[in-house]
Amino acid sequence: MDKDINRIKVVLAEKKRTNKWLAEQLGCAPTTVSKWCTNVCQPTMETYLKIAKTLEVELDDLLNKKYFESI
Repeated sequence: MDKDINRIKVVLAEKKRTNKWLAEQLGCAPTTVSKWCTNVCQPTMETYLKIAKTLEVELDDLLNKKYFESI
């Protein structure tokens, strides 16, 4: 089963943005964003919404649909 719950890393690459940039926009530590990008942990729903707004994408663009179809 694919354990990648989110697509934050993919969306950052598509938008040509870095973990450091996103951390600065959200006011959090770059290590936190790194953990999200590697799916070690997940942001809160409120943070997901902030990430979507910051990256100008829909919330579901940040989620790996294959993961949710498999559970």
